[in-house]
Amino acid sequence: MPSITSLDLAHLFIKNIFSKHGLPSSIFSDRGSLFVSSFWTNLCQKLNISRDLSTAYHPETDEQTKTVNQILEQYLQMYVSYHQDYWNTWLPLAKFAYNNSDHSSTKQSQFFTVYEREPQFDSVHITQDTPSRNLSTKHQSVQQDVKIELEVSINRLKR
Repeated sequence: MPSITSLDLAHLFIKNIFSKHGLPSSIFSDRGSLFVSSFWTNLCQKLNISRDLSTAYHPETDEQTKTVNQILEQYLQMYVSYHQDYWNTWLPLAKFAYNNSDHSSTKQSQFFTVYEREPQFDSVHITQDTPSRNLSTKHQSVQQDVKIELEVSINRLKR
Protein backbone atom coordinates (compact mmCIF):
# COMPACT_ATOMS: atom_id res chain seq x y z
CA MET A 1 0.00 0.00 0.00
CA PRO A 2 1.45 3.38 -0.92
CA SER A 3 2.18 5.91 1.78
CA ILE A 4 -0.54 8.40 2.48
CA THR A 5 -0.38 11.91 3.86
CA SER A 6 -2.49 13.53 6.55
CA LEU A 7 -4.48 15.22 3.79
CA ASP A 8 -5.10 11.82 2.16
CA LEU A 9 -6.29 10.54 5.54
CA ALA A 10 -8.72 13.46 5.81
CA HIS A 11 -10.10 12.65 2.33
CA LEU A 12 -10.47 8.96 3.27
CA PHE A 13 -12.23 10.00 6.47
CA ILE A 14 -14.70 12.16 4.53
CA LYS A 15 -15.29 9.47 1.89
CA ASN A 16 -15.60 6.44 4.17
CA ILE A 17 -16.79 7.74 7.53
CA PHE A 18 -18.34 11.21 7.40
CA SER A 19 -20.31 10.70 4.16
CA LYS A 20 -21.84 7.46 5.47
CA HIS A 21 -22.24 8.07 9.20
CA GLY A 22 -21.79 11.78 9.92
CA LEU A 23 -19.22 13.19 12.33
CA PRO A 24 -18.23 10.92 15.18
CA SER A 25 -17.90 12.36 18.67
CA SER A 26 -14.60 10.50 19.10
CA ILE A 27 -12.10 8.46 17.12
CA PHE A 28 -10.10 5.63 18.65
CA SER A 29 -6.85 4.99 16.81
CA ASP A 30 -3.29 3.87 17.24
CA ARG A 31 -0.42 6.29 17.65
CA GLY A 32 0.59 6.17 14.00
CA SER A 33 2.24 9.32 12.70
CA LEU A 34 -0.85 10.28 10.67
CA PHE A 35 -3.11 10.20 13.73
CA VAL A 36 -0.80 12.30 15.89
CA SER A 37 0.17 14.80 13.17
CA SER A 38 -0.58 18.45 13.76
CA PHE A 39 -2.86 18.50 10.69
CA TRP A 40 -5.04 15.63 11.98
CA THR A 41 -4.99 17.04 15.53
CA ASN A 42 -6.15 20.46 14.29
CA LEU A 43 -8.80 18.92 12.03
CA CYS A 44 -10.25 16.92 14.92
CA GLN A 45 -10.23 20.00 17.16
CA LYS A 46 -12.02 22.11 14.54
CA LEU A 47 -14.64 19.36 14.03
CA ASN A 48 -15.01 18.87 17.79
CA ILE A 49 -13.93 15.21 17.58
CA SER A 50 -12.12 13.83 20.59
CA ARG A 51 -9.12 11.65 19.74
CA ASP A 52 -8.58 8.58 21.87
CA LEU A 53 -5.19 7.08 21.18
CA SER A 54 -4.35 3.53 22.13
CA THR A 55 -1.50 2.83 24.49
CA ALA A 56 1.52 1.60 22.57
CA TYR A 57 1.96 -2.18 22.77
CA HIS A 58 -1.16 -2.49 24.91
CA PRO A 59 -2.00 -6.22 24.95
CA GLU A 60 -5.80 -5.84 24.84
CA THR A 61 -5.75 -3.41 21.92
CA ASP A 62 -3.15 -5.42 20.02
CA GLU A 63 -5.09 -8.66 20.63
CA GLN A 64 -8.36 -7.22 19.28
CA THR A 65 -6.67 -6.11 16.08
CA LYS A 66 -4.86 -9.42 15.74
CA THR A 67 -8.13 -11.34 16.20
CA VAL A 68 -10.00 -9.36 13.53
CA ASN A 69 -7.07 -9.71 11.12
CA GLN A 70 -6.95 -13.49 11.69
CA ILE A 71 -10.68 -13.81 11.02
CA LEU A 72 -10.48 -11.76 7.80
CA GLU A 73 -7.43 -13.75 6.71
CA GLN A 74 -9.34 -17.01 7.19
CA TYR A 75 -12.24 -15.66 5.12
CA LEU A 76 -9.98 -14.66 2.30
CA GLN A 77 -8.03 -17.94 2.30
CA MET A 78 -11.21 -19.74 1.25
CA TYR A 79 -11.63 -17.71 -1.94
CA VAL A 80 -8.26 -16.33 -2.99
CA SER A 81 -6.65 -17.84 -6.06
CA TYR A 82 -3.33 -19.65 -5.90
CA HIS A 83 -1.58 -16.60 -7.33
CA GLN A 84 -3.26 -14.29 -4.81
CA ASP A 85 -3.78 -11.75 -7.54
CA TYR A 86 -7.29 -10.55 -6.75
CA TRP A 87 -7.88 -11.04 -3.03
CA ASN A 88 -9.07 -7.45 -2.76
CA THR A 89 -12.12 -8.42 -4.85
CA TRP A 90 -13.32 -10.55 -1.93
CA LEU A 91 -12.44 -8.11 0.86
CA PRO A 92 -15.78 -6.22 0.79
CA LEU A 93 -17.66 -9.53 1.17
CA ALA A 94 -15.38 -10.60 4.02
CA LYS A 95 -15.99 -7.26 5.72
CA PHE A 96 -19.73 -7.59 5.17
CA ALA A 97 -19.76 -11.10 6.64
CA TYR A 98 -17.74 -9.97 9.66
CA ASN A 99 -20.01 -6.99 10.25
CA ASN A 100 -23.09 -9.23 10.02
CA SER A 101 -21.95 -11.86 12.50
CA ASP A 102 -22.88 -11.64 16.15
CA HIS A 103 -20.02 -10.34 18.28
CA SER A 104 -19.35 -11.65 21.76
CA SER A 105 -19.23 -8.23 23.40
CA THR A 106 -22.56 -6.92 22.03
CA LYS A 107 -24.37 -10.21 21.30
CA GLN A 108 -25.47 -8.72 17.98
CA SER A 109 -23.97 -7.83 14.62
CA GLN A 110 -22.30 -4.49 14.01
CA PHE A 111 -24.72 -3.97 11.12
CA PHE A 112 -27.67 -4.30 13.51
CA THR A 113 -25.97 -2.02 16.04
CA VAL A 114 -25.61 0.73 13.44
CA TYR A 115 -28.81 0.34 11.39
CA GLU A 116 -31.13 -1.35 13.94
CA ARG A 117 -32.06 -3.99 11.37
CA GLU A 118 -30.49 -6.99 9.71
CA PRO A 119 -29.41 -6.69 6.07
CA GLN A 120 -31.63 -8.13 3.35
CA PHE A 121 -30.25 -11.32 1.81
CA ASP A 122 -33.08 -12.65 -0.30
CA SER A 123 -33.17 -12.18 -4.03
CA VAL A 124 -36.85 -12.85 -4.71
CA HIS A 125 -37.01 -9.77 -6.89
CA ILE A 126 -34.59 -11.39 -9.38
CA THR A 127 -36.71 -13.95 -11.23
CA GLN A 128 -34.91 -14.84 -14.45
CA ASP A 129 -31.80 -16.98 -14.76
CA THR A 130 -29.61 -14.01 -15.56
CA PRO A 131 -25.94 -13.30 -14.92
CA SER A 132 -27.00 -10.96 -12.11
CA ARG A 133 -29.06 -13.74 -10.50
CA ASN A 134 -26.13 -16.14 -10.83
CA LEU A 135 -23.84 -13.56 -9.26
CA SER A 136 -26.36 -12.93 -6.50
CA THR A 137 -26.63 -16.66 -5.81
CA LYS A 138 -22.83 -16.95 -5.77
CA HIS A 139 -22.53 -14.02 -3.34
CA GLN A 140 -25.17 -15.54 -1.06
CA SER A 141 -23.28 -18.83 -1.08
CA VAL A 142 -20.00 -17.07 -0.32
CA GLN A 143 -21.71 -15.06 2.42
CA GLN A 144 -23.05 -18.23 4.06
CA ASP A 145 -19.66 -19.99 3.82
CA VAL A 146 -17.87 -17.00 5.30
CA LYS A 147 -20.40 -16.70 8.14
CA ILE A 148 -19.86 -20.37 9.04
CA GLU A 149 -16.09 -19.92 8.94
CA LEU A 150 -16.37 -16.83 11.15
CA GLU A 151 -18.24 -18.83 13.79
CA VAL A 152 -15.61 -21.59 13.62
CA SER A 153 -12.80 -19.01 13.88
CA ILE A 154 -14.37 -17.25 16.84
CA ASN A 155 -14.87 -20.55 18.65
CA ARG A 156 -11.24 -21.49 17.95
CA LEU A 157 -9.98 -18.15 19.27
CA LYS A 158 -12.05 -18.46 22.46
CA ARG A 159 -10.19 -21.62 23.48
